[in-house]
Amino acid sequence: MARIRIKVEGSIDKALRQFKRKCIDAGIFNELKRVAFYEKPSETRRKAELKKERTIQNLTRKTPLKPKLDKLTGRPIRGPFAGRPR
Repeated sequence: MARIRIKVEGSIDKALRQFKRKCIDAGIFNELKRVAFYEKPSETRRKAELKKERTIQNLTRKTPLKPKLDKLTGRPIRGPFAGRPR
């Protein structure tokens, strides 16, 4: 349960924003959306599989490339012609 303390001179709007933020952080809104309607087990499995695929795609896309190293100094090559044969 998300709880907040309201100061005597505090604003109701500020307290409501804090409460909403705590509910989002606790996952209460996601849980309400999830249990609002019945979801067939096959749909649950399908959603889980799609989530796995998206995660894998995101991880492979965000994997940084290793910089090419200079053979003499061992430092990364920089510049517009980095790594190209001369």
